[in-house]
Amino acid sequence: MSLRLGIHDLSLATTSFVVQLDDLAAYAGVDPDKYRLGLGQEQMSVPGADEDIVTMAARAAAPILERHGVDGIRTLYVATESGVDQSKSAAVFVHSLLGLPSSCRAVELKQACYSGTAALQAALGQIARSPEDRVLVISADIARYALDSAAEVTQGAAAVAMLVSADPALVELESATGIYTAEVDDFWRPNDSSTALVDGKLSVDAYIDAYLGAWDDYRAHGGVPIEQIDRFCHHQPFTRMAAKAQRALAEHVGAEIDEARHLGSTRYNRRIGNSYTASLYAGLASLLDGDDDLTGARIGLYSYGSGSIGEFLAGRVVPGYRDHGRAAATLAALDTRTTLSIEQYRALHAGAAIGSVQDVTIAPVSSGPFHFTGVTGRARHYRR
Repeated sequence: MSLRLGIHDLSLATTSFVVQLDDLAAYAGVDPDKYRLGLGQEQMSVPGADEDIVTMAARAAAPILERHGVDGIRTLYVATESGVDQSKSAAVFVHSLLGLPSSCRAVELKQACYSGTAALQAALGQIARSPEDRVLVISADIARYALDSAAEVTQGAAAVAMLVSADPALVELESATGIYTAEVDDFWRPNDSSTALVDGKLSVDAYIDAYLGAWDDYRAHGGVPIEQIDRFCHHQPFTRMAAKAQRALAEHVGAEIDEARHLGSTRYNRRIGNSYTASLYAGLASLLDGDDDLTGARIGLYSYGSGSIGEFLAGRVVPGYRDHGRAAATLAALDTRTTLSIEQYRALHAGAAIGSVQDVTIAPVSSGPFHFTGVTGRARHYRR
């Protein structure tokens, strides 16, 4: 009997603050439907001064450890493109906040929005070798663009933690996968910039090119035909991107794809905004937390990272998955965020880039259990 591998538990966290895109539209003097309908977005999460990828990652993982404990977790991967240090892994900070054992490796991975999937694949390989082990994979990011730029409305922030194991309780991942890599300057963030740069049209084209290329490679490596995929889940820089991708795939394979097969994955992302590495798996959380009973359904997952890499993989939803869901907790986290005025948001955005040359103390302002407390001697500090 072959070893069953996949996602045993999944938990989503976001920031304590939110901007209503209707408010941003009024400030910018544009029709709010440009955001609601054109992009498929309603809100965007914004981090407080004491929140970053480390605090969000720990906040996402804590419920998993409360449910399952730390035994057998010998690896922690944190996937992000919002790293807090050029050398020290964000995973080491998270390891400390979570109280993981010293016999647990901690590594940070980077490749734009794709690296969460790279971490997931690495975790599956480790468990195939040592089935008694479990791997904690966390994708955490803050999408930040320049104020008044075209991309400003597609900001956001979130973290998704996944416990990867043998005999998973949520999604059993299948072995077939499709990959597409091409060097493209569609999106990047130079080391000397606190905000990303993006070529919007090229980014959409590169995303779709990678999707179709990854699909073709998936089929070439034993992936099932499109008719056997019950739901689709995509990386979502904005949720209408999923619709664009599905139309392109339908045309590519010459098949009809009902839009309902991906809409269930967009609910959380509409309220969070773009969360880079976490975006795909926030979509998966949304799908699993939805009203439809997906027992036994095959979910196709498309992961994309600018620059660029795309990967398509699939998994089957495990019977009894509803007993392990976290819908109530996720909705409560979204509903209890504090709405910022546009003036408050712009002031917070302007002060987000904190250097290390001068010591700084950050007062706790967010509602979560983990806080960035400042910089001393050019080193970052956190507390629970």
